[in-house]
Amino acid sequence: MYSKKNALLLFAGNVGLSLTPQLVVANQNISKPNVLVIITDQLQAEMMSCTGNKYVKTPNLDKLASQGIRFERAYAANPVSVPSRFSLMTGRYPSEINMEDNDEQKNSVSKEILDGALGSVFTKAGYETAYAGKMHLTGSNYENGFENPKAYGFSKYLTPDDPEGREKTVAACINYLKTPKDKPFLLYASLINPHDICYMPLIDWTTAEKKKNPFANSKVNQFIKDILKLPEGMSRDEFIEKFCPPLPDNFEIPKNELPSFTTIKENNYIGWSRKNYTENDWRIYRYLYARLTEYVDAQIGEILNGLKEAGLEDNTLVVFTSDHGDQNASHKTGLKGFLYEESVNIPFILKWKNVIQENEIDSTHLISNGLDLLPTLCDFVGVKKNKKLQGLSVRPLAVSLKKRNKWRNNLLVENNSARLIIFDKTWKYSVDISKEKNMDLKQAKHEMLFNLENDKGEMNNLILDNKYLNELKNGRKIINNM
Repeated sequence: MYSKKNALLLFAGNVGLSLTPQLVVANQNISKPNVLVIITDQLQAEMMSCTGNKYVKTPNLDKLASQGIRFERAYAANPVSVPSRFSLMTGRYPSEINMEDNDEQKNSVSKEILDGALGSVFTKAGYETAYAGKMHLTGSNYENGFENPKAYGFSKYLTPDDPEGREKTVAACINYLKTPKDKPFLLYASLINPHDICYMPLIDWTTAEKKKNPFANSKVNQFIKDILKLPEGMSRDEFIEKFCPPLPDNFEIPKNELPSFTTIKENNYIGWSRKNYTENDWRIYRYLYARLTEYVDAQIGEILNGLKEAGLEDNTLVVFTSDHGDQNASHKTGLKGFLYEESVNIPFILKWKNVIQENEIDSTHLISNGLDLLPTLCDFVGVKKNKKLQGLSVRPLAVSLKKRNKWRNNLLVENNSARLIIFDKTWKYSVDISKEKNMDLKQAKHEMLFNLENDKGEMNNLILDNKYLNELKNGRKIINNM
């Protein structure tokens, strides 16, 4: 088994960096670490108790963060599942294959991109590569279908009977970790929750509109009902007041919101819930989202315990992130797809004992989990990054080297109707993509400008304030040069 039996100091030249402390590697004959990537679906960055959130308890993620480094300013490349997951797999923006929404899942992916994808790179580097759980992968030109991790170079798909990433995925991951291996491994564990939050507005919408509900008799529907079941003898109002989180401070919709945000999917459950949910409905939504987050936190704990029980903890790089966040009642909406912080800001945690600094928080550097995951993993295991990739390795930040590479000053986030640029540390500029070029103040209804330092909740759109004309011009310039 590839486990820690004989400690060996890894020669720093293998990875091109001088480390403090020195790397400790598990086996005298193998000088590369295992890699465990755990990804959830729809978890926003602040839905962990280690971030100060009083309404959710995530002991396993809190412990992982305390054993490594947590990046507070990490963003999804696109706040929707399929585009984001394409980016995580390839290190490229989804717009590179003209994909900006889940509806474009079958867009073709070139052989060049697939050959440079996460599984392909690590397989070529001598790793055993395994994928488990939810896919939502694209690439219709692959011979075995687009929903297949093997298209991205993974040699094993552990859970063909659990393509959503539920209990069977957790069990499969633990079993895989405890199975003897003669080479290092990359395990990509993809868990669905707290994505089941989608079922609440979906069911409410189909019921209100008298539409056929395909999930009425599903196990997930019953799972949601069980979580929301009122204690015996307690009214709904009493339940809300006693158990449900209050509305967020940024519950209201900001003035001059992008038109594409105002009309986002207005003919489906996202737009319906924004228009029809009461304040109490939103508080129940927030309660459910917290419980689903705690549910997946427990699953993550099981996988991490399996890693420890297998004797692999010391020589495994663990990365945790999510494909996107959830609005969680901010700006009177739930779910995803918006370019507000709740949708785009996601957790990004790295841990490797005796290599990555412990109990650290990086609140400065702009991270793109989609662009930066692949370069980061390559850097840690000593594989050269594809020069065509825009992403950066966070390794110098994670191991706290005194000399750090020059970092990006701005970061682009895409969605199907707009573009977001985060720049100059705390500024956010968004514009509808149909109105990108040659903007002026007369077209201000198609833009948003926020200063996160003074307005974390993004309530005060500064687009019409002449005091911030320089920041506005800067945001426009960066977007137009992308």
